[in-house]
Amino acid sequence: MASRPRSSRLRRTLLAALVTASVAVPVSGAARPGAVPAPAPAALAPLRDATPAALDARYAANRAGIRAAARMAADHGDLRRAAALRTLAGPAHRFLSFDGRDGGRTTEVFGDLAHAERIAVLVPGSDTDLDTYGRFRAGALALGNEMHKRDARSAVVAWLGYRTPSTVSPTVLTPGRAEVAAHQLRSFLRELESTAPSTAGRLTLVCHSYGSVVCGRAAAAGLRAADIVLYGSPGTGTGTVGGLHTRATVWAGRGAHDWIADVPHGRLQLPGLTLGFGPDPMSEEFGARIFDAGATDHSHYLMPGSVSLTNIARIASGAAPTGGRHA
Repeated sequence: MASRPRSSRLRRTLLAALVTASVAVPVSGAARPGAVPAPAPAALAPLRDATPAALDARYAANRAGIRAAARMAADHGDLRRAAALRTLAGPAHRFLSFDGRDGGRTTEVFGDLAHAERIAVLVPGSDTDLDTYGRFRAGALALGNEMHKRDARSAVVAWLGYRTPSTVSPTVLTPGRAEVAAHQLRSFLRELESTAPSTAGRLTLVCHSYGSVVCGRAAAAGLRAADIVLYGSPGTGTGTVGGLHTRATVWAGRGAHDWIADVPHGRLQLPGLTLGFGPDPMSEEFGARIFDAGATDHSHYLMPGSVSLTNIARIASGAAPTGGRHA
């Protein structure tokens, strides 16, 4: 009898969140600048190998595309976007893909991908686009530096390959964006595996917030990842680790000051609509291995010197994290 009141409370909470987001998003959206135009990226052949020459050619082609996007942004009058894009076109940046349209889609490499024996693919959560790319990139760079301390032959790939939802919007409560993104992530990982098949078993998916839902959807397609790391996660869309249908070891961590802990975990099926993403990945019910994420908040898991960054890097490097438990 206790399950019915709990289900009723969950229904009311999720519906209230949806209504709140529906009201809030037009207000927040009204203050946001209009979309900045960008050219369609040049068609590039699939990357068939990860030799230094092949990668350098891909990086150069994308630098040209970013410079073209910068010129278009300047012509549009958005000098801030244009300046940011000119920085991204610099020699320190190595993009496997770039598309400046509709908020932006990017795949940037940190480290020597041609010789990497361990690769971490970072999948972002909500509110990640070209306007906020700096914070996503800073986290990827920090993870790459931390992994490099343990294994010089490692690389991080920051994959912003989908249109992320806004935190204050109805879409962040539903799996719709994740379902589309999962297909795109699987396609990218297949291409990455074909270029460096020897690293497939040493690949780690590092999934933040709504990115956990994306990784959960993608995992069921038989990804050859060694580990999947969920942090600051609202859920994966499945009830248990077994529901992900993956051979990867699934890890979950949450900082002591992360507001996501207060979000109701569950899933509510309505006619034509699914709200929520199932059990808390930190719960015994879900069954992930738990790692210590320290005292971080929702936005600073990859802060240099943090417990969370250290443990995520240890997992991606093939070492056991410090602290934590097996749920």
